[in-house]
Amino acid sequence: MPTTQYHEPPDELPQRTRTFARMITSLGEEAEAIGWYEQRIALEKDKGARAIMRNAQQEEFKHFGMSLEFLLRRTPKWREILREILFTEGDIVEHGEQAEDDASE
Repeated sequence: MPTTQYHEPPDELPQRTRTFARMITSLGEEAEAIGWYEQRIALEKDKGARAIMRNAQQEEFKHFGMSLEFLLRRTPKWREILREILFTEGDIVEHGEQAEDDASE
């Protein structure tokens, strides 16, 4: 089955790398679905339909979070960097720059 998630020959990649690629693809698809629901909700006039769409979007949030956590468990450096960015107050860019500096030390 052809796919565009690989940039190298899939049969030459280890299983762990293929799984990683699938999860990265899933993460992007979940983010895309969240965005689609956001647009639909913004335009939908019917209250009942909006409620269903919000519920579906929440499912996509959950799937996004689960995919992200899966990847973070396999890439400790990502977790280290994101701990300094996510759920913090202040300038996001500054936190990102500091996290990158700290991770390279």
